[in-house]
Amino acid sequence: MRCPFCGAMDTKVIDSRLSGDNDQIRRRRECLECQERFTTYESAELNLPRVVKSDGSREPFSEKKLLAGLQKSLEKRPVAIDDVHLAMSHLKHQALVTGEREILSRRIGEWVMEELLKLDHVAYIRYASVYLSFEDIASFRDVIERLEKELSPEEAKSQLDLLTVEKSRITKPRRKS
Repeated sequence: MRCPFCGAMDTKVIDSRLSGDNDQIRRRRECLECQERFTTYESAELNLPRVVKSDGSREPFSEKKLLAGLQKSLEKRPVAIDDVHLAMSHLKHQALVTGEREILSRRIGEWVMEELLKLDHVAYIRYASVYLSFEDIASFRDVIERLEKELSPEEAKSQLDLLTVEKSRITKPRRKS
């Protein structure tokens, strides 16, 4: 490893430990020439499959685009950023374990919907409205009714409503004199 301070090629490892989600190694190094210390990170380089879009075009798998889609769906929803990153990790893992060189964007969309269903039902509906291209309000109603039927009492308590109404905020309309 080249020293970032003096450019010497001889460095020694002082300390190694796992970092991140235990998928990265953090190494503390010392230059044998100038005795400066610095940190390096090692991680496996994994080849994610190319994405085949609905129009037949192909593009590299983009974590950035995937995260942007998740964040857009989860906008102003009470979901911890750690949960979002965990969902991203699951999505990336699913793409890797397919072992395929190319994967349909539709398949990735289905995975995203599964993750959003676990995180937040409102975000799931938001994503589904774009992903499933709802044509009318009946399509929305069908998905919402299906969610309500499948929702266990424990899940219902953990999911927050889209709109919460506080009694103290409700006021009677004033009459005009």
